[in-house]
Amino acid sequence: MDRWKYFDITHKNHLLCNPLSSAKLDELIALFDLPPGSRVVDIAMGKGELITRLVERYDVEGVAVDLSPYCVADTRAKLRQRAPEAEITVLEIDGAAYRPEPPASFDLAACLGASWIFGGHRGTLAALQKFVRPGGLVVAGEPYWRREPPPAYLEAEEWKPDTFSSHHQNVQIGQALGLRLEYALTSTLDEWDRYEGLQWHAVAAYARAHPDDADLPIVQERIRRARETYLRWGRETLGWAVYLFRA
Repeated sequence: MDRWKYFDITHKNHLLCNPLSSAKLDELIALFDLPPGSRVVDIAMGKGELITRLVERYDVEGVAVDLSPYCVADTRAKLRQRAPEAEITVLEIDGAAYRPEPPASFDLAACLGASWIFGGHRGTLAALQKFVRPGGLVVAGEPYWRREPPPAYLEAEEWKPDTFSSHHQNVQIGQALGLRLEYALTSTLDEWDRYEGLQWHAVAAYARAHPDDADLPIVQERIRRARETYLRWGRETLGWAVYLFRA
């Protein structure tokens, strides 16, 4: 089935499409301390909550990018409702194909939880680094191993041991690129439970509302496997963090 339809169904009740609380997002945004008119870019913006809050708090302008037509529609609707005068361009393209014009012109570049776009954490930081001016902010959300992943967990997720790094190694990767760490926050188990649990709930509600959808058995089987994998291994093994670097 269409991957973006799947994510739209499973993330229907999410404000943020990652295991981050609304309060922590506000805490993070407050640390940016951007002057009005700053230029920002958000790659894989999800439902556009980050870019919308940046407009509301700092009156920024810039670009939001996502390949999902559902996320693009959600973000445009959110901006129309909460920031109708915002100078934000929303693009439905692959983030890896985005080229800022002029180059290195943003005050902040973010990608929260979609490092697969750039081939991993290192590639994401390297790409975002090229988007910002000297002294600009690079913000990345990335999983990390809390402990050594069990082989059965890796097999179930089709991952390798080096698919992710440790929390410390995620910081070191940025520093090796010449970025300076200014802040890092990690998700709690409660935030993880909410992120995962809302997906289970959304699929159950969708099944009741759309029992004749031909894709429903696929959605239910995928979420069943994801729930089992999370409860058996993922909850204790995989962490998630947001890293705030300065170029």
